[in-house]
Amino acid sequence: VGCDRSKNLVDICGEKHFQAFVCDALSVPIRSGSCDACISIAVIHHFSTAERRLATIRELARLLRPGGTALIYVWAMEQEYKNQKSKYLKEKNGSKNKEKEMNTGTPQRPLSDQGPGNSSQDSAWSDQLLNGLKDKSCGAKPVADFRLPVHTNRTSFHSQDLLVPWHLKGGTKKKEESVDTVLVPGGSKESQELSPVFHRYYHVFCEGELEAACRSLDCVRVQKSYYDQGNWCVILEKL
Repeated sequence: VGCDRSKNLVDICGEKHFQAFVCDALSVPIRSGSCDACISIAVIHHFSTAERRLATIRELARLLRPGGTALIYVWAMEQEYKNQKSKYLKEKNGSKNKEKEMNTGTPQRPLSDQGPGNSSQDSAWSDQLLNGLKDKSCGAKPVADFRLPVHTNRTSFHSQDLLVPWHLKGGTKKKEESVDTVLVPGGSKESQELSPVFHRYYHVFCEGELEAACRSLDCVRVQKSYYDQGNWCVILEKL
């Protein structure tokens, strides 16, 4: 059974005769302890606070039966690890549409914690974790002036909290959608037209950050923690 925030993606699953539904990862409408295994791929790094990211992991654990396992993948700050570049960086030279570097910041709305079931203990833990990571982690620069940097695709990360541009191809935007437009480089007349660009929020994880979040929950045990092609990954077992 699959679930996603995007109705369009869920509709595609339905067309392929898979079982899927729309929901929020912070509140999954599935009975507690009813799943043998859960997979969360490229989801948790889209939540804007440590409390919300922790709440998402707790919700994932809630779904598991005792002895059940979960696999979590999040984007890594370290796109070059042990002298090896990730596929994300390696694909830069082969990309047809090379991104023009965007140095302008985008105004950031205040990021408030709205996750359910957050305790003061969780908040204290997340503050302690974040402060420790800022002091000695992966070279991330603090965000100044309440503005998030816009990432240049296929390059290394310089901030843990950023916006990643996503170019809408071959589609039409709705009137109510507010998006930026950029001039897409290319030889043809069509490619010179303005294309809508959506800026997606990411929190890229430093080494040990995802594992520390998982270990802070007393209902799961970390079976394995590893790096895989620009992602930090954890396998959990429900106690």
